[in-house]
Amino acid sequence: DVTVAPGIDLGAFDTSELEAATGSDGSSTNIQNIDFSQLYGLQPLLDYLPESWFDEAHDKAMAMDSALKEQSAMMLTGGFYRELGRDMAGMEIAYIIRIGLIMLLITALSGAASILVGYLSARIGAGVARDLRQSIYKKVVGFSHTEFDRFSTASLITRSTNDVAVIQVMITMGIRMICYAPIMGAGGVFMAVNKSVSMSWIIGVAVVVLIGIMLVLLAVVMPKFKIMQKLIDRLNLVARESLNGLMVIRAFSRTGFEEERFDVANKELTAINLFVNRAMVFLMPVMMIFMNGLTVLIIWVGAHYVAESQMQVGDMMAYMQYVMQIIMSFMFIAMLFIFIPRASVSAKRINEVLETEPQIVDPRKPLQLEEDKRGLVEFKDVSFHYEGAKENALCNISFTAKPGQTTAFIGSTGAGKSTIINLIVRFYDVTEGEVRVAGVDVRHLKQEDLRGCIGYVPQKSVLMSGTVASNISYGVDEMTPEEMEKIAEVAQALEFIDESDERFEREIAQGGASVSGGQRQRLSIARALAVRPDIYLFDDSFSALDFKTDTALRKALATYTKDGTLIIVAQRISTIMDADQIFVIDQGRVVGSGKHHELLESCEAYFEIASSQLSESELVNSLRMSTADRGGE
Repeated sequence: DVTVAPGIDLGAFDTSELEAATGSDGSSTNIQNIDFSQLYGLQPLLDYLPESWFDEAHDKAMAMDSALKEQSAMMLTGGFYRELGRDMAGMEIAYIIRIGLIMLLITALSGAASILVGYLSARIGAGVARDLRQSIYKKVVGFSHTEFDRFSTASLITRSTNDVAVIQVMITMGIRMICYAPIMGAGGVFMAVNKSVSMSWIIGVAVVVLIGIMLVLLAVVMPKFKIMQKLIDRLNLVARESLNGLMVIRAFSRTGFEEERFDVANKELTAINLFVNRAMVFLMPVMMIFMNGLTVLIIWVGAHYVAESQMQVGDMMAYMQYVMQIIMSFMFIAMLFIFIPRASVSAKRINEVLETEPQIVDPRKPLQLEEDKRGLVEFKDVSFHYEGAKENALCNISFTAKPGQTTAFIGSTGAGKSTIINLIVRFYDVTEGEVRVAGVDVRHLKQEDLRGCIGYVPQKSVLMSGTVASNISYGVDEMTPEEMEKIAEVAQALEFIDESDERFEREIAQGGASVSGGQRQRLSIARALAVRPDIYLFDDSFSALDFKTDTALRKALATYTKDGTLIIVAQRISTIMDADQIFVIDQGRVVGSGKHHELLESCEAYFEIASSQLSESELVNSLRMSTADRGGE
């Protein structure tokens, strides 16, 4: 009961507005409808109420959720503005328009930022891919044969194309996700905590579960990605071998076998791809189930807070949206995790190439070729073995090849003849001994200086895509038409060049597939002659020529290269029988040396080769010449 001071008549106060606001039974309160002018009339009555009432009301108000207090404060503030005669409808409309314009501006800025991020991410990804390809190419170009033996050609192609493309996609997508996810996640956490601190544990549980899901997925798919890249290498290898050896495959009717081999490699790669994709696809349903379960948890917990008047329904829905925003940011990160494992494997494979140091490198303080010894080639007790080989490919090889002379090597297949040529060009470094060119150990020369004085014709003739002219002039900057004509004539290539209307502008397919084996060899010889080197190296470069062309070519070479050092590796006796010195190589050792007719008597291995290739009359004449030489001595 309330004791009223004497002289106070409660009936004098109009409580209709208060009753309208509170309801006749006092069951509900709507302070938006309270007329504050009527409340002011109750002030004398309120002054006589006990202070404990006000303290109790204050404590209950302070116990309410902060959001409810803010809402009540806003409603009371609105009531005060209406009492002052302010146009609340106009103020609300103006507020809506202002906030709407700000939202439109933010949306426009967000769209512009998205476009900018997309542009920059694509540009950065393409730039990184370009630099990686360039770095790989520069590194591979500097590889010696040892590094090429370690990395297969198919693997190097995969690393410079497929692996680089994986890195590019990861960077392009990663930059977008890195820009979006942290902003969305941090903003969502800030707003959610601002709405309700007491429900923050839900965010903690969500983050822990999401990180756990990603770590499990990463542990499952990472090993598979490593296997996948190796299977891509294998598939490229099988495809490359099949395409390069297509004529042989057809000739031996092995098309079915090669198809089966390719099918096995393809199915293995497909199986790994399916496993990885299924694991990645499994991530999205799990995330969706988790999101829906989290929504139910928020509603269940939030309903209790709403029932206890600690949270409004609108705040609960807003909290739910913020938590979903946090989950979406983790979904972006999860999408990035789809690319990271494979990109990590690709990055390691690329790094293997970039970190490989070539065994053949230029010396820090290179020496210069001795001008008075240009063209001189010397082997001094040279031994060499290939990486991983148990035995030496060459043992104690010593010889001197002088300018104006022809030095030839002959022997059975695998004897080590081509290895000698490779050591001169420094495709490999010797294991023991010295290889000297122009009086200097080749290991003390810059590779460019060494190979600049050598005209090399490899055992397998390789032509570049382009024209006949571009292939002949490949090693020089400029060449006049007259010089090109002369060189083609010496190389016995002018005949088939003149058969085409385009002549030197005739197109050459990749690898020289559009010309015959003999024509490829003649163009390769012309390319070496065009450099006008001091040393000419012919590694079994006459094997595809007919005897007539072989004879004419050797005759023309004798005149054109009379001042140079000619080193020839051959299988035919007829190709080297006029050489100034011939070395017979057997199992990496020199088993005979001298001129043709001398070796017929002194070297059994050479005689056996000659007997299998020369007629009886040619052998008799050669032996007579040897006898005559001894008689003259």
